[in-house]
Amino acid sequence: MALDFSGQNLRGRNFKGQDLAGANFSYADIRGVNFSGANLTGANFSHAKAGLQRRWTIFLVFVSCLLSGLSGILWAVNGYYVSLIFDTSSLENQIIGWAVLIVLIAFFFAIIRQGIVAGAVAVALSVTVAVALSVTGAGAFVGFVDLARVLALDVTVAVAGAVAGAGALAVAVALAIAGAVAVALVAVAVAIVLAVALVEDVALVEDVAVAVTVAVAGTLFSIYVSWRAMKGDQKHSLIRNIAIAFAATGGTSFRGADLTNADFTQATLKSTDLRNTILICSSWHQAKMLDRVRPGSTYLQNSQVRQLLVTGQGQDKNFDRQNLRGINLQKANLADASFIGTDLSEANLQDADLSRAKLKQTQLDGTDLIGATLTGAYIEDWGITNTTKLYGVRCEYIFMRLPTKEDPDPLRKPDNKQEVFADGDFADFIKPIFDTLDLYHNQGVDPRAVAIAFKNLAENHPEAELEIVAMEKRGEDKILLRAKTAAGSDKSQLSAEYFDDYNQLKALSQSQQLLLVEKDKRIISLENMVDTALKQPKFYTQGDTNMSDISGINIEGSSNVSGIAGNNSIANLGSISGNVSIALNQLPDATDAEKPGIKELLSQLQDAIIQSTYLSEEDKAEALEQVNSLAEAGKNPQESTKQKTAKTAITMLKGIFTGLPAIASLVEAGNKLLPAIAKLFGLG
Repeated sequence: MALDFSGQNLRGRNFKGQDLAGANFSYADIRGVNFSGANLTGANFSHAKAGLQRRWTIFLVFVSCLLSGLSGILWAVNGYYVSLIFDTSSLENQIIGWAVLIVLIAFFFAIIRQGIVAGAVAVALSVTVAVALSVTGAGAFVGFVDLARVLALDVTVAVAGAVAGAGALAVAVALAIAGAVAVALVAVAVAIVLAVALVEDVALVEDVAVAVTVAVAGTLFSIYVSWRAMKGDQKHSLIRNIAIAFAATGGTSFRGADLTNADFTQATLKSTDLRNTILICSSWHQAKMLDRVRPGSTYLQNSQVRQLLVTGQGQDKNFDRQNLRGINLQKANLADASFIGTDLSEANLQDADLSRAKLKQTQLDGTDLIGATLTGAYIEDWGITNTTKLYGVRCEYIFMRLPTKEDPDPLRKPDNKQEVFADGDFADFIKPIFDTLDLYHNQGVDPRAVAIAFKNLAENHPEAELEIVAMEKRGEDKILLRAKTAAGSDKSQLSAEYFDDYNQLKALSQSQQLLLVEKDKRIISLENMVDTALKQPKFYTQGDTNMSDISGINIEGSSNVSGIAGNNSIANLGSISGNVSIALNQLPDATDAEKPGIKELLSQLQDAIIQSTYLSEEDKAEALEQVNSLAEAGKNPQESTKQKTAKTAITMLKGIFTGLPAIASLVEAGNKLLPAIAKLFGLG
């Protein structure tokens, strides 16, 4: 029987490594509790209060005050140096004062634009150059050496002051608003007092005013950086990560625990450690202070994902190429959202609204889509498998690919724009699908009427070059007839005309139908094929090639079904492309947006390959395999074995691209991207 701790005061308790599956912690006070490594599968933490115990909160606020005071001291030192501008007795001091002021201004602007790490590095490099030049010219003017030393010290003090101040304030914000105000006041007070004390001649009003102004400005700047960091500004993520980690010290710890199907509805979760936890289908609806947890590498590290989990509102949001495996988005509003290349395997999407969502190359292995709405979604190369739950999916129509400028046709299914899927038909229909004219018969199939109607359609539209490539039995009395068509054929018109004719023929008596058939062997042959397909649960292609048993969502040799499936000689592009996206997502982002790294270059190459109209399906699959090899090698691009792998992959890609027309966009992309990729691997 599951344990019941509901409403209890459990502060400071130790449940490390225990089996607490299904336990009830609703409304409990779990501040400071250690759940590290525990089995909490299906546990109920709704309305629970996690975080720090009071003594830990007081201690951390005290430490923050000390850091804030240190920041005030360091900014006061900078204020003193700037006040030297008014030292009329020494030209050297005035030069130092002006130089320090210029460096501080550059430091402020660099951090605001690029973040504290990039800004500090940029200013430090400039000062290093100044030091080198000063040392070189020391014989001519010894004062330059002193200036360089002061500038180097100033940058060090400025960086330390900014980090200490911003970190202290960020920790205080993570703990409590009142604490943040107290810490900020400490920093300002210390800065003012020490700035006045450092000025040698307090009678000089200008010196004191400048010193105090710089000290207070630096402190306020630290406050600004901490505010931006806690708002989720990626430029200041270092400060935020440090603050969250510090604030979680002594708080509730779920580190390494199994929280599969755990419920945190309306729980308070500040100062909580969730590193290395298993969060499959955990519920976070209306959870409080989820942005103050220590997420580690879980999907909770993304601020947009956290907001989605708390509110259930993700309409028109971009979640491309995110690792959201196991996320719980039950009943979420995801209309018009983009999940291109995203891993949603094992996710709970029950009753979610995915209307018009972009699911291109989305991985859905083991995903629960029961009751979800998929009307108008784009499912190009999506990765559903035999474990994907599609029962009860609500879908009136679907689009087989994202439209592009080169090919604006999204391939609507059903082809007839006036037709929609009946309730429950989508799950049957979506089993391995082709880029074809799909004639889906959902009740009382008449094989003879099918044969006559298709023969009439082919004769009335010779330009469509209709050719039956597959027949599938769906359910007890449903069948899907697939026909290959010429490029540019109006599938909507063909589908509408076919079913108009079919329904009229179906209404005729058997004798009337026989008069139409007479001795036409083509009709008799097709009628026999349809009749056979209805009696045997098999999947046929042109030439009666047996492909697989269709009692489940399976294709020969693989359980993965992706978007526009081809025949059994063509690799599964959706699965391959999805694997590439996952591998790319594991690579670090480029530090400079204007200088794309391996991740960005390979993403561009992946898109170019997929969108190419000149490569065959087999060549696309081979090319994507090589991109995947480059992505794996990109994790350690300077390692000799990885460089060899990269060199081989690049050579293979060049071979695949050879022979394509010069005007092909893929050729242009290859000529641009492959040398840049080779250079990043040290092969250029």
